[in-house]
Amino acid sequence: MDDYLDTNRANWDDRAAAHATRTAGHGYGVQRYIDDPALLSEVVRFDRERLGDIAGLRAVHLQCHIGTDTLSLARLGAHVTGLDFSSVALAEARALVQESGDAVEFVESDVDGALSVLAPASFDLVYTGIGALCWLPRIDDWARVIAGLLKPGGRLFLREGHPILWTMDETLDDDLHLRFPYFEQSEPLEWNDENSYVETDRPLTATKTYEWNHGLGEIVTALLDAGLVLTMLVEHDSVPWEALPGQMVERPDGEFALGARAGVAPLSYTIQAVKPA
Repeated sequence: MDDYLDTNRANWDDRAAAHATRTAGHGYGVQRYIDDPALLSEVVRFDRERLGDIAGLRAVHLQCHIGTDTLSLARLGAHVTGLDFSSVALAEARALVQESGDAVEFVESDVDGALSVLAPASFDLVYTGIGALCWLPRIDDWARVIAGLLKPGGRLFLREGHPILWTMDETLDDDLHLRFPYFEQSEPLEWNDENSYVETDRPLTATKTYEWNHGLGEIVTALLDAGLVLTMLVEHDSVPWEALPGQMVERPDGEFALGARAGVAPLSYTIQAVKPA
C-alpha cells in the first residue's frame, strides 16, 4: 500500500507545480486569487448555497491540493486548515495565500494520518472537494477519520465525482461506456497518463497513478457506521471539468454536463452528515 501512496504522491507533486503555473490559460489560474481578493473558486461557488453560513467555523479541508478551494472557504469567513500529502502542493498553497493575504494554515499528512497531526474532535466543518476519494483505498478508514476530526454537532461537507462517472471510459467518445468497477476493490486501477484534468504548459513526468472507486452506498454506509447522521444527499448532472471529452457542454458557471445524453447519468453528488451532539 505504501508503494501506491508514494507513486500517487509523486504524481501529485508533479501536478501541483503544473497547476500552480502563472502561465495564462494553464493550470488553476492562481493569479486570479491574488488580483481579486473576493474571488471564490468555481467549486466553492457551486457549493455555496448548500454550505450555508460558515463564518467563524473552524474548518479543515482534506486533500486541499494547492489551496484554491481552501482560501475560498476562508473568504467565506471560516478559520481554515488545509491538509494534503504533497509537500509541493503545500508549498504552492502557502506561497499563494502569502501573496493573496488569506489567513489559512496548511498541514502535511495523508488522510489516514490526519488525526495524528490535527486535534481530534476540534472541527466544526470537514470539507472535501471533488476528485479526492478515488485516491483513498478504504472508504471505511476515511469515514472514521471524518468522525474523529469533527466536534459533536460538527458536519461533513463532501462534493465528489459520482462513482457512476468513474466507471466510464473517457477515451471512447461515441457514447457512454461503463468499463471499470463501481464498487470498492482491494486492488486499484493503474493508470499511466502524461495529461492532467486541466490544461498545463508541459506534460507530466510522474505519469503513473493508482485509483479506487467507492460506490455511493458504500460511502453512505461508511459514514453511518462511523456514527454520523446523514443530512443531505443530492446528485448533480454536472462536474467542474470536461470529464468525458467530446460528449459534454460547458455551462456559464464553468460546470460541464452531458450533451446528447443529457440526464442519462449523475455526474457528481453532495453529501452532508453531522456528528451527533
